Amino acid sequence: MTTNTEKALERFRELNKTIKSYHEALGVLYWDLRTGAPRKGVASRSEAIGVLSSEAFRLTTSDEMGDLLARLSEQETLGSLDEINRRLVTESKKDYDKSKKIPAKLNEEYVILTSKAESYWEEAKENDDYASFQPYLEKIIDLTNQFIDLRGVNGTRYDTLLDDYEPGMTTAQLDEVFGGLRSRLVPLASAIAASSHQPETAFLRQNYSQAAQKDFSLYILKQMGYDFEAGRLDESVHPFATGLSPGDVRITTRYLEDDVTSALFGTIHEGGHALYEQNIRQELIGTTLCDGTSMGIHESQSRFWENVIGRSRPFWERYFGELQKRFPGQLDVPVEQFYRGTNVVQPSLIRIEADELTYNLHIIIRYEIEKAIFNNGVKASELPEIWNEKYKEYLGIVPSNNRDGVLQDVHWSGGAFGYFPSYSLGNMYAAQFTDTMERELPSLWDLVGKGDLLPIKAWLSDKIYQYGKLESPSEIVQRVTGKPLDPAHLVSYLETKYKDIYKL
Repeated sequence: MTTNTEKALERFRELNKTIKSYHEALGVLYWDLRTGAPRKGVASRSEAIGVLSSEAFRLTTSDEMGDLLARLSEQETLGSLDEINRRLVTESKKDYDKSKKIPAKLNEEYVILTSKAESYWEEAKENDDYASFQPYLEKIIDLTNQFIDLRGVNGTRYDTLLDDYEPGMTTAQLDEVFGGLRSRLVPLASAIAASSHQPETAFLRQNYSQAAQKDFSLYILKQMGYDFEAGRLDESVHPFATGLSPGDVRITTRYLEDDVTSALFGTIHEGGHALYEQNIRQELIGTTLCDGTSMGIHESQSRFWENVIGRSRPFWERYFGELQKRFPGQLDVPVEQFYRGTNVVQPSLIRIEADELTYNLHIIIRYEIEKAIFNNGVKASELPEIWNEKYKEYLGIVPSNNRDGVLQDVHWSGGAFGYFPSYSLGNMYAAQFTDTMERELPSLWDLVGKGDLLPIKAWLSDKIYQYGKLESPSEIVQRVTGKPLDPAHLVSYLETKYKDIYKL
């Protein structure tokens, strides 16, 4: 490596570290905004977020950054860099090329708008008042369309958005994958509905102490290996995880007094996200590679811990007694009844409360709506009606209000169009990773049955977590499992599990 290259790399790393520091500070502000900041402070907090975000954006798209990336991206120079610096340059170049096309003022306007809109969404949802939120959503859609035009359409307009969350993914691929899922899952769901062996669930709907729910959630997080010296559990309207650095990954959950499992599975889900980011290798700290490689891979970890592990029979054979202790006299049922009751399959309105099987239909509904918005020009004013029509078509039920319908998710208020497919992709990745894990860790289910979850975390850390953004989603799946993403693993997992539960 020449002296000039060393100096260019050193300066580039300094700028990258500064950008990462801005993002860490923004993460703290967003977390505070979502976990109890006073509503009267939303406007000024959103402005502050806009200013800091603009500074990070300015550095990302600066002429100096462009010059450094051009020099470091030259074939000979790039080839002389080590693995981390080479990946850091290529990922930063991609961000630069994408962001440089967006005017700084327009980006700042968008950041401030979405920061405010998330708080207004909370209020609109609480009051079941879509009309009050609609103007914000209209503006977010308008700005998102402007971004698509500026960046340039490659494939379809929606493909441009998908690439932000799952690099390389296209609507053509998703149409094929989702079409295959739908064709296999709808008949399975019909057979389940017709089964005479329906699980009993009434015992789950009692008044469960929030304090006891929190205590058990904290206990399970510790069992999973969540590091409380590098994180914390709080409460929010919509559960989420915020990874500031491996030393500070915070999660939230939502407690429902009439549902003993909602907060628990929400906590396990967010805990899966957190384990990913708490275990990224030390060499990546302070760089923009210190993050999950895609939202699909990220969701594979949350869905793996929540569903594959957390809703498994061995898990509850070990932990049901611990849950019963915290709710004396309320869960006096056999563990098998609890296991089957927490894996019931039935149409439901709320995505985050949906069972594993129909959950994917919730995602397909959102995917089709988002495609319609950006590829077909559907307006925000049309969304409640379209939402209800699709729920009737896919799940046979219709929301009685917008709170349980089009207002139920936080994503659109934050401008996260293109995110939803990540959840089903995460289910597919998780099933494929599990298939490999069962072969490489033959004692997997014995470990779960004994409550020894740390070897599972260690396997995932070794295979996935430590790499951060060093590898792309497709590279990780190929390396870990030996083949590209194959949705058949998810179908096989669901059919095996639910044919057993419903005695099909």
